[in-house]
Amino acid sequence: MKIVFNFKIVKALATVAALSIGLAAAPARADGVYFSTRDLLNDFFRSSKTVTYKKVAIGPAERARLTARLGYAPARDSYTFFVASTGDHVDGYAIIDEEKGEHLPITFAVKLSPTGVVERQEIVAYREPRGDEVRDDRFRKQFVGKSARDQIAADCDIVAISGATISSRAMAVGVKRVVVLFDVLMTTPGPVAQVPLGRM
Repeated sequence: MKIVFNFKIVKALATVAALSIGLAAAPARADGVYFSTRDLLNDFFRSSKTVTYKKVAIGPAERARLTARLGYAPARDSYTFFVASTGDHVDGYAIIDEEKGEHLPITFAVKLSPTGVVERQEIVAYREPRGDEVRDDRFRKQFVGKSARDQIAADCDIVAISGATISSRAMAVGVKRVVVLFDVLMTTPGPVAQVPLGRM
């Protein structure tokens, strides 16, 4: 069954997500925008009763742990995780983020299982004139089943696409960051903003 969304709340959350990843300030020059936040969450969590969100701040201790795990310091001070649930059961998580392509940022989303395993990866907006083959199922399916324990690196456990090498590497870096963020930030219990996006 489809989730029927509360449009005011979804619009507000879309603005939060856009501001947190720089979309609101970016010029509207994307070659392809493939999902709105509402459509993406609806597609990711078709059978979930509610989708809420949890904004997690990165303090000095978390930043140090993330830097050690990733090999670089995260650019942002907080991340927003969408949390899908049915009753008291968490069905999964999603995060929307950006990673720089050859010239412009690629906006992508990752759906995670309750334990932080990648279940799906999508390109939300692609702005480069070439290299959008990273949207192909064959490439994206390489991330399915990966977690923070995996290397997730182009030419290692992710096969880069010829002609889209930079974009392939960017998506490997981005997905790796998402699973490490989940491992570091979401495994510690904390408050979830109780804003229902929809009901069955």
